[in-house]
Amino acid sequence: MVSTGLTGEEGGSTGEGGGSTGEVTRDDRRLTVRQGMARQLDYHWTVYKRTWKSSVVTSFLSPLLYVLAMGVLLGGFVHVSPSRLEGATSYLSFIVPGLIAAQAMQTAVFETTYPVLAALKWHKSFYAQIATPLEARDLADGMLMFTLFRIGSTCGVYFLVMAPFGVFETWWGPVLAWLTTMLVGMAFAVWTFAFSAHIHDPQSFGLIFRLGLIPLFLFSGSFFPVSNLGGVLQWVAKATPLWHGVNLTRMLCLDHVDGSTALVNTVVLVVVLVPGWWLAVRTLTRRLAT
Repeated sequence: MVSTGLTGEEGGSTGEGGGSTGEVTRDDRRLTVRQGMARQLDYHWTVYKRTWKSSVVTSFLSPLLYVLAMGVLLGGFVHVSPSRLEGATSYLSFIVPGLIAAQAMQTAVFETTYPVLAALKWHKSFYAQIATPLEARDLADGMLMFTLFRIGSTCGVYFLVMAPFGVFETWWGPVLAWLTTMLVGMAFAVWTFAFSAHIHDPQSFGLIFRLGLIPLFLFSGSFFPVSNLGGVLQWVAKATPLWHGVNLTRMLCLDHVDGSTALVNTVVLVVVLVPGWWLAVRTLTRRLAT
C-alpha cells in the first residue's frame, strides 16, 4: 500500500481544530473590479473580432452617407444667416455635430438592447459566465465598457471623415466633442441596459425605439435649432439629455463655447449617467438571482 504522507488531520477536513476544509468558496475566488472587467472585455473583443464586418455598414457607412446627403446635398438649398444656425457658417457645419451626438445615442441603444436580452434569454451567456468567479457587476461593467468602445470608434470615424470638409473651427474642439459624444452615449447606454435586463419580451423594445429614440433624434436639435419648436416644446427638448449632448458637441465644434452653458450640459449628462450605471448593475444582479 502506498502512503499518501498525509494524515486525516493534516490534509482533510478539520475537526474541532478549525483548520482548512479544502473547499474553495465563491468569496475565495472573488475577482477585483479590474480583473472582472478585463476578463469581460477580452470576451467581447474576441467576439467582435469575429463579427465586426457585419457592423461596418450600420455603424460607419450608413451614418456617413446620411450626413453627406443631409448636410451637403440638402444643405446646399439652405441659405440662412449664421445667427439662425447657432453660429454655424453653413448647414453642414450645423448638422454634423448634432448628427454625431445622435449617432452616439443610437449606437449606445443598439448595443444595450438585443445583445443584453440575448445574453439573458436566448444564448444565456450571462448565466454561464455567472457560474464562474465573475459577478453580475463584472458582466454589466464589461458590456458597458465595450459599448463605450463602440461609441468612441463609431463617432471617431465620423469626426475623422468630416474634418476635410472644413466643418470644425479648431483642432481641439473635435477632440473634446469626441469625448462629449462618449459621455452622451453612455448616459443612454446605462438606462437602456437596465431596461433590457428587466424585460423578458423583445417587443418591449418598441417603447424605446418609437417613443424614445426617434422623437429624440428628430426634435433634440440635431436637424434644426430647438428654438424653432417654440413655446413649451422648446423647453421640453432642452430637458432631454440628447439636447445637452448636441448643444455641447456643437459649441465645441464651432468654437462658440459658453462656459456656464457647457458646465450645465456636462453636469446634466453626468447626473444621468451615474445613477443609471448603478441601476444597470443592480437590475442585472436581481435578474440573474432569479
